[in-house]
Amino acid sequence: MFSEVELLRTVIMLQKNLGQDKLASQRCIVTQLLRRLSMEKASEHEGYFLNVTGLKRIGKGQAIGRSGYTFFPVKFTCRTFMPVPGETLQGVVYRVCRTGAFMSCGPVNVVFLSTLKMPGYHYVAGEEPFFLGSDLSKIETGVVVQFVVLAVRWIENVYGRKELQMLASILGDNLGPISLCEW
Repeated sequence: MFSEVELLRTVIMLQKNLGQDKLASQRCIVTQLLRRLSMEKASEHEGYFLNVTGLKRIGKGQAIGRSGYTFFPVKFTCRTFMPVPGETLQGVVYRVCRTGAFMSCGPVNVVFLSTLKMPGYHYVAGEEPFFLGSDLSKIETGVVVQFVVLAVRWIENVYGRKELQMLASILGDNLGPISLCEW
């Protein structure tokens, strides 16, 4: 689900980068804010940060002792993506194995579709394995699949960053591989 949220973050600036009158330019503060959000990428409560849509307020800078840094509180609006159970989404299959298929969906890189959640499909082994449906539709690498979100969880990856994972299902109407028209 896409949403618009209002956030408050603190931006850190080196005092030597401030102007002669000790004021930071709005451009420098926004650049630092965007840099911080690109490193943060997501929040467990708001989801993935997609883009900053508005700048509400830049607070007064506070110098921290003799550290050489000044902190600016920044209030802004941001568009986020946070999938919720029951939502219908589309993903691209990037790996097929005997137990199911792995897909990516927007910024979410791990969406798992278990064989238990795709009735009427059976696994076909080979150099490039795939699932074949009773209607002869295929779920293979590169195919777009429309699915419903069963569960969402945040995990910490090997780099110490939290990322979102989803469990998917194609049980129901209008779910499964999507045939894209080629021109």
